[in-house]
Amino acid sequence: MKRILVTGGAGFLGSFLCEKLLATGNEVIALDNYFCGNKKNIEHLFSNPRFEAIRHDVTQPIHLEVDEIYNFACPASPIHYQHNPVHTTKTCVMGAINMLELARNVNAKIIQASTSEVYGDPLVHPQNEEYFGNVNTVGPRSCYDEGKRVAETLFFDYHQQYGVEIKIIRIFNTYGPRMSINDGRVVSNFIVQALRGEDITIYGKGDQTRSFCYVDDLVEGIVNFMDEPSAKGPINLGNPREFTILELAEKVLKLTKSKSKIIFSPLPQNDPMQRQPVIEKAQKLIGFSPKIELESGLEKTIEYFRKML
Repeated sequence: MKRILVTGGAGFLGSFLCEKLLATGNEVIALDNYFCGNKKNIEHLFSNPRFEAIRHDVTQPIHLEVDEIYNFACPASPIHYQHNPVHTTKTCVMGAINMLELARNVNAKIIQASTSEVYGDPLVHPQNEEYFGNVNTVGPRSCYDEGKRVAETLFFDYHQQYGVEIKIIRIFNTYGPRMSINDGRVVSNFIVQALRGEDITIYGKGDQTRSFCYVDDLVEGIVNFMDEPSAKGPINLGNPREFTILELAEKVLKLTKSKSKIIFSPLPQNDPMQRQPVIEKAQKLIGFSPKIELESGLEKTIEYFRKML
């Protein structure tokens, strides 16, 4: 049994991670400031004697005796991370420093939730881990994109300078239950609009592409990589199957049986046109291969939002 800290533990991904780690017999501490995390995501775990929740902001130091740290504390949707861009950057950078210092002090292994956003609006397609990215350092998304890039740098610096045992994963578009209704990400946006009978808003022409990974597949990959004994990463984790945004909207309309209309709005600044992971490293290291097809995952996500609404 390990004692494991999950920062952002009440968030969409963090709450599923807490469940998975408890299910394998560990003690889990969920750390969250509840800016975009939700206590409802973890309240079913409160009765578990091996689970503990702490309200805390990772921009402030904390000392806990733990064996492993999953650093997932950061708003991940543009609406949330652009709300307070200074604090987003602080969460990425100061949060990484504080968690790395904790790992260094208690000799814990630590994994960083990085993002496909480090590739920016890529000039290489699909994206492998050797691609350095095409990121606007002064754009509206840079607080998140650049914050995560700096966090990766810090992780490798702490490993090289202090010998901290690190892991880095670059997460591509992930969806599933427990996404926020006001998340602002494309899957939740389309489902909520369709269920409410509102127009489905596509930014741009809808020909931009994304690759959608169901949360269960992603969480399994995260935990398996943390347990992998040698590789530090970074590695891509996501579903390599590519869809246009228009295709996604049509699937949501079909599965919800909604009569919503599709409308088009101008594309936001620096919104990437293509996003598709090369996952050969993850396949070789941990046998990572997403199993849940988009329609099946959308059905589960739609059912969740039906109940929420």
